[in-house]
Amino acid sequence: MGAAFRVEARIIAALANGTFCAQLKNAHRLTAFVAGPDKQHFAGAKPGDTVTLQLTPYDLSVGRILVEKKNFKHESQSVSQKNV
Repeated sequence: MGAAFRVEARIIAALANGTFCAQLKNAHRLTAFVAGPDKQHFAGAKPGDTVTLQLTPYDLSVGRILVEKKNFKHESQSVSQKNV
C-alpha cells in the first residue's frame, strides 16, 4: 500500500463542510478532514483540540483525521452480579 504516516496536530479553525485548519508542531499548517465511514464516530473537533492525522508524502497540504472507535459496555455487562 501507500507510505502514509501519522502525526499529531492542533486544530486551528473549523472550515466549511467538516474540514479543519490544523497546525503541526513545526508550525506547518494544512487542511484536515474526516473520511466518510469515520464521520459517524466523529464527535467533532474544536479549535485547540489535538488530533492524530494521517499524511501521505505525496501531498503534505491535506491530512485525514483518524478517529479512534470506542467500544462502550452497558452497565450490566461491566459489573458482575452474584446471586447470593
